[in-house]
Amino acid sequence: MKEKQRAFPKKSKPISQRISLDNEIQQLQSQYESLSTKDLATIKRFHDFPLSQKTIKGLVDAKFSQPTDIQRESIGPALQGKDVLAAAITGSGKTLAFLIPVLEHLFISKWTRTDGVAAVIISPTRELAYQIFETLKKVGKYHDFSAGLIIGGKNLKFERTRMDQCNILICTPGRLLQHMDENPIFNASTMEVLVLDEADRCLDMGFEQTLNAIIENFPPQRQTLLFSATQTNSVKDLARLNLNNPVLIGHPDTKVEAGKTQLSSVKVVPDLLQQNYVVIELEDKITMLWSFIKNHLKQKIIVFLSSCKQVKYIFEIFCKLRPGTSLLALYGTLHQDRRIAIYNDFVKKSNVVLFATDIASRGLDFPSVNWVVQLDCPEDVTQYIHRAGRSARNKARGESLLVLLASEEEGMVEELGHKSITIRKILIDPKKLFSPRAKIEAYLAQNPELKASAQRAFVAYIKSVFLMKNKNIFKVMSMNFDAYAKSLGLVVTPRVRFLDRFLKKQNQQNKSEPLSDSENEREVKTKPNASMSLFETSKSDSESDGEDFIKIKRVNHDIKGNQNSDGEQDELGDLPPPVLRKKEKLITKAALAKKALKKNLTINEKVKFDEEGREIADSRKQLQSELAKEYESKVNTTGGIDIEMAKQLLQEEDKYDKQRFRSLVKQKHKKLKEKLKRQDEEEAAVDAEDNDDDGGEYSEGESENSVDLSWLPDPNKIYKNESNSEEESDEETNSRKGNKFSKKLQRRRQDSSEDDHDVVNESDDDFAEPVRKKANVTSKLTLDDAEIIAQQLLGNGM
Repeated sequence: MKEKQRAFPKKSKPISQRISLDNEIQQLQSQYESLSTKDLATIKRFHDFPLSQKTIKGLVDAKFSQPTDIQRESIGPALQGKDVLAAAITGSGKTLAFLIPVLEHLFISKWTRTDGVAAVIISPTRELAYQIFETLKKVGKYHDFSAGLIIGGKNLKFERTRMDQCNILICTPGRLLQHMDENPIFNASTMEVLVLDEADRCLDMGFEQTLNAIIENFPPQRQTLLFSATQTNSVKDLARLNLNNPVLIGHPDTKVEAGKTQLSSVKVVPDLLQQNYVVIELEDKITMLWSFIKNHLKQKIIVFLSSCKQVKYIFEIFCKLRPGTSLLALYGTLHQDRRIAIYNDFVKKSNVVLFATDIASRGLDFPSVNWVVQLDCPEDVTQYIHRAGRSARNKARGESLLVLLASEEEGMVEELGHKSITIRKILIDPKKLFSPRAKIEAYLAQNPELKASAQRAFVAYIKSVFLMKNKNIFKVMSMNFDAYAKSLGLVVTPRVRFLDRFLKKQNQQNKSEPLSDSENEREVKTKPNASMSLFETSKSDSESDGEDFIKIKRVNHDIKGNQNSDGEQDELGDLPPPVLRKKEKLITKAALAKKALKKNLTINEKVKFDEEGREIADSRKQLQSELAKEYESKVNTTGGIDIEMAKQLLQEEDKYDKQRFRSLVKQKHKKLKEKLKRQDEEEAAVDAEDNDDDGGEYSEGESENSVDLSWLPDPNKIYKNESNSEEESDEETNSRKGNKFSKKLQRRRQDSSEDDHDVVNESDDDFAEPVRKKANVTSKLTLDDAEIIAQQLLGNGM
């Protein structure tokens, strides 16, 4: 994110100030010409350099008073406009060595915000770029220039609108190239100073293509400053930067041999750095680290590991174990704001342990670091120098501990000796080792996410060792995978798939090319323990024949075979090899659908025919608009899809769908009205019949449809005491009520049967109503109807 250091003044300066400014610039330029190598020895303070008052005031406020050796040697040539190629030990103050010349160049040139970009400072890591930007804000706060921090993980849109307002850009290679490709307002043609911090890292294979693309956009006439603790020695790298007679600082001996410039510095590590190394087994690394932290709780420690997944897991499990000090983790997959917060937190604290990858090994100025522990062996000597250089900075004392495996000791110590680095071997006191393996296994059993993190860390470490270039130091086949997995708390050793594929490919190549006996023995010895259990050598075969001495055997199994004449079993190598079955894959619905498409299987469809045997087309599935015919003919001829025409076709077909829906609704409403009308007519007819029955006698048809009450006993015989008149009147009343109820019940049954008939008839129609369940007849009975039924069943006169 671009951050503005100081706003440019809107009002012009008074004439007196402008005259004094011009006079100061002329005096400084005249002093630049008088600078020579003889005068550098006499410079003991920054005041002795021909610097502007604003720069000196910023240095005083930041408490920078005395220049270091690299600053004293490089500031003078840089002020004169020469190209500088400087190499110095870590912590020697290289940041100020190029920031001061950049500020002075802009001051002498009277650079303003409207003039565009004047200087570009490229850093390989975001944290280093952030550190340079913070130093620039302190030293140059009295200048009127605008500076921008352009790194990944920030708001790209915010940076785009302000790139043309920055005079000094501090950036990483990837984000700078992205602005060059995508930002139209960014113009690098005005750039006059290019600075590469940690130049060897910027020029190596990791940034080669990116940096080549960036340099093509820069003007060839510029000043170039290269600073690093381990400077590049390739003529090819220096040639593409267009260096013009660079001043070599920190390289007293310069020889050109076979296209390379041999640049040997006097010192590569600080004198106050005590360097140690220890040799342990791979499975003891976690125990050693835990014991080391418990014995140094009041110190500031940085622990370097090979991969982000290792850092993440070690940090998580150590937070669970609670060693008694603050723990931090810095690795590349974190969000940029989180990385900056961790960096600032580690700078402020005095008792803390930082687990980090190599992003923290380049140029970061961590004050008062007591120990640097390289738990995983560095890739090369250059990486070791940068890691160890995080301690013993600015004339302070520090210690470095390099943890090596037995297979790595000889090769790494030899490589360090080639760079004149003296490192002593120390031994670990077994009494001070405390193994946390039991607690780690318990935490992993409780937390599946932590277990998955441990598995990823295991595979990441094996992969990092496997991808190392120097195979004399890094020997992945000699490691005990099972023991290392148990040290991480894993009961089962994870499968390393990439290594299995590599071994399988290597075995296929070895089968195609016959090897000698010595080469075969060497190959078997270099395989990991997980694979060694499958291969065993047969001494009797190797002594007799010497051909097939490697045979597959079953371990810890008694297999009954044919016995020889001597009573011994036949060799298992004579048996046919076992057939390996592949695991059956689950067949999903999508896979079945793909198979059906490949076989051109058609889905079952219902087809209707009329009385004459012709197919009845479903209007709902047919396109009815005239535009549909044009679209189909166009698709058949051209074979493409016309999106605009398809949109119009959908709009036309939507009209027909709406009409069809309206007709469906009207038809349903019409049927409902007819049904209600029929019900009303039937109820009116029933009421009229009831009125007629009350005045006269029943007809034959009505008597036939009435309820049969012949099974009831004769009340005259049972109840003789009651009068005949009362009995006759009760009989007539009950019979009339019973007949009336039977008529109602019969009509309701007819209505329900008609409803069922309507449903059956309408089922053939496409627009038929949904089938409804029959209503329960008893739910429509009133209280009077229920009393009548009860009286008929129980009899009269009770």
